[in-house]
Amino acid sequence: MATNYFLPLFLSLIISSVSANFQRDVEITWGDGRGQIKNNGELLTLSLDKSSGSGFQSKNEYLFGKIDMQMKLVPGNSAGTVTTLYLKSPGTTWDEIDFEFLGNLSGDPYTLHTNVYTQGKGDKEQQFKLWFDPTADFHTYTILWNPQRIIFTVDGTPIREFKNMESVGTLFPKNRPMRMYSSLWNADDWATRGGLVKTDWSKAPFTASYRGFNQEACVWSNGKSSCPSGSKQGTTGSWLSQELDSTAQERMRWVQRNYMIYNYCTDSKRFPRGLPKECLAA
Repeated sequence: MATNYFLPLFLSLIISSVSANFQRDVEITWGDGRGQIKNNGELLTLSLDKSSGSGFQSKNEYLFGKIDMQMKLVPGNSAGTVTTLYLKSPGTTWDEIDFEFLGNLSGDPYTLHTNVYTQGKGDKEQQFKLWFDPTADFHTYTILWNPQRIIFTVDGTPIREFKNMESVGTLFPKNRPMRMYSSLWNADDWATRGGLVKTDWSKAPFTASYRGFNQEACVWSNGKSSCPSGSKQGTTGSWLSQELDSTAQERMRWVQRNYMIYNYCTDSKRFPRGLPKECLAA
């Protein structure tokens, strides 16, 4: 009975793309033809050459959501390239939630860089190596953003949780609607080993592929949310109130023990006057 009671409300809270269609859901915003939608909207590719990269954005803006994207990254020697998937609001004091995939020499693993910005302030980086080859096949990368937390997930495994710690004075993105963006661009001045390894343009064009875009979200339009007023607490099982259970927390700890390569919360040299408050309260 409880499930039947909650189901209509749960469905009213979300916009869910039952079958991904890039023609319907996104627009390619730059790259002069280097971004292409194929297979009747089921596949999207971005490419990078010496002249330019490319990128796209969601047609919708969101104020909280769960965004899934299947991605296959640039194969081979991808040094100097950066492939991104992120949420961002406009303006000079923007909010942003980042996945950035930093390419590397053939045989060396990508670096997965995550960050959270609120009101234009970031410096909350965590970096990982992945436990699989992200260029051999598609893998699902998820950003879950609700009023209590942000959860970064890879193939259903949480790798990072950024909690709302406003109680200790840490800013948390909750007031600015954001679009989903993705891009492929050259950053060989910093991306690979601090810029020591440059892009090998003889390997160009570099290509990343996308499919399976799914958006469960409070869509923001004309100053209003698609979620009913008062729904911020969500419903039983909803992403709007989702948190990590004990099994998910253990899986996240496994990833962080074995694959995390940088955590701003342990970088005492960077914060000689003391670690950020959210690190101490976690």
